[in-house]
Amino acid sequence: MSTAQLGVDAARVDARDVDEARRRLAERGAVVLTGLPATADALAVAAAHLYGERLRRLFPMRERASEDGGAVHLHADSFDQVVDIGGVPTRRRDPDEDAVLVQCVRPAPDGGRSFVLDAYRYLDTRADAELLDFLTGKDVDLYGAWAGLRGLPATPRVARHVEYTRTGRRIARRTDGAVPLHRDRDAGHITAMLDRFRDSVRAIEPELPRIGLAEGDILAIDNYRCWHGRDPHTGHRAVRILTLRTDDAR
Repeated sequence: MSTAQLGVDAARVDARDVDEARRRLAERGAVVLTGLPATADALAVAAAHLYGERLRRLFPMRERASEDGGAVHLHADSFDQVVDIGGVPTRRRDPDEDAVLVQCVRPAPDGGRSFVLDAYRYLDTRADAELLDFLTGKDVDLYGAWAGLRGLPATPRVARHVEYTRTGRRIARRTDGAVPLHRDRDAGHITAMLDRFRDSVRAIEPELPRIGLAEGDILAIDNYRCWHGRDPHTGHRAVRILTLRTDDAR
């Protein structure tokens, strides 16, 4: 399979055509919803249209604005963040978010296009045996590189990059926060494999199809199946991001 074939050329579907949007998302792992205003309410409506009664939990929307922003490399959204609100522990992000919606609030005047990679295809056709053995067989601390950030738990989040839900759904993780577990005797090998994984994935990025988002467009992504990123841009760019869990989540 060529590098370009690993990419997802997400179809553009009117958000009101719920059946077609769901079909395209299941088929390709990503879809662009059109015809909605660039409001936070529209993002929640899009989630309801796509997942319906399968929605389990919406996490707080995040607004991201950047001026002359650099590249965002391929990744799957996930984070382990629990905060104290009025004495009540409240989860704001989840390591097992299985869907992400990115709404274009203001497109950049130049650059900033999105790209999506089908991680299942990557694992099945591009990862060599040694890398695949590492991704499926080695525990890492998923967010250890970000241990100083407020809101992260003191307890390491231990997992493998490729795992399965109890119903058999495959999870393909990709995060720059992963590090070896504390005092892991294979730390040197794990660090080398993490670097190799990062370099292998980034080498694919230039050949992936680009996805241009107009104001109000929403890029919906299967976060267990696909990794996404965006090109650098000049000028001002703004998006809203909504992550969620469905009945299919781990």
